[in-house]
Amino acid sequence: MVHLDGLDRIAAGETGLEWRPIRRRLGIRAFGTNAYSSSRVGGEIVEEHSEERLGHEEMYVVVRGHATFHLDDSDVDAPAGTLVFIRDPRVERAATALEADTLVLAVGGKPGEAFEPSAWESWFFVAPLAKAGRLDEAIAGMTADMDEHGNHPGFLYNLACYEALAGRNDDAIEHVARAIEIDDWFRDRARDDEDFVSLRGDARFSAVLERPST
Repeated sequence: MVHLDGLDRIAAGETGLEWRPIRRRLGIRAFGTNAYSSSRVGGEIVEEHSEERLGHEEMYVVVRGHATFHLDDSDVDAPAGTLVFIRDPRVERAATALEADTLVLAVGGKPGEAFEPSAWESWFFVAPLAKAGRLDEAIAGMTADMDEHGNHPGFLYNLACYEALAGRNDDAIEHVARAIEIDDWFRDRARDDEDFVSLRGDARFSAVLERPST
């Protein structure tokens, strides 16, 4: 048991968004759930995204405060107690806090499939460490989740980013290559990613980017 205000608050991005891990904290395996708050009025409380790649349905509950949800081209007023259910994973969604201390609970999953924990939780959890320059700790935190997410391309890609920033080029190339092998979408992203500046002159990295997709 844990109170919502007893959860960790992890800054996500530069717009005031705070992620409060629930699923990870409690070890929930049946469904995805997290809470989000904003450090300031007018700040982001749900980041702009769609669930198209994951195919998730999502429900948001405004536990306290007041928010505006932005769903494609429509804005939805959402005071405390409002439930917002988004069935179509293609809908672009975001939310803004209109009051201080606004807090939103999110629950989601893909219809018809057993739930699997989302790999993004791993790199979100260690992002503050990486931002503070504590790259070895961030990498260790990611590596601890390798057994669970080691075949997820997003997990491997973000691990490679931290490894490249830490000068662990051999590991970075291995993991970004595996990410691209699993999902070729990451190839173009890697070409321009500033996290890989240290790899630009490495022939092995160039070979990964030029390798024909399978």
